[in-house]
Amino acid sequence: MDDDRLLIRPMALTDCDRVAEIRVRGWQSAYRGLIPQSYLDAMSVARDAERHRTRFGQGDGSVVNLVAERDGEVMGWACHGPYRDGEVRTADAELYAVYVDPRRYGSGIGHALLLESLRNRTAVGHERMHLWVLKDNIGARRFYERAGFEPDGTEEPFEVDGVPVPEVRYTRPLNT
Repeated sequence: MDDDRLLIRPMALTDCDRVAEIRVRGWQSAYRGLIPQSYLDAMSVARDAERHRTRFGQGDGSVVNLVAERDGEVMGWACHGPYRDGEVRTADAELYAVYVDPRRYGSGIGHALLLESLRNRTAVGHERMHLWVLKDNIGARRFYERAGFEPDGTEEPFEVDGVPVPEVRYTRPLNT
């Protein structure tokens, strides 16, 4: 068996602490200079892990959490499910999150998680996938564009600690 092989698998309850660490460190790394530093500094791995534990196993199974693991270490997390238009779910899919341990950026883990999310949503019959990305997050926008996503012109106001950080919506057809 190849020990370097990346395994993409469903997230387990025991992954919540590591997923929270990846998410919080991911925010603190990727959003530096885009979101107020005071907000990033106040983020708590413990609070985020508790949020993941509380939500784990709830719902109807339409929201899918995946982790990327190599040699027993979780290195990334993705979450996807039905597209939300406000509080209403639509027939489209949405990529809610892709985060990779900042020490592993550029290693293909995020791409592998994204591809599995695309395969999963295609398999359950969604025709399109949407995602929201910070307008000024050029690195993330390029990542999604390389995967076939395109901005569709929709922008959403988003505010963190009184500072506007607008998001743009990206869309990709799933039948291609």
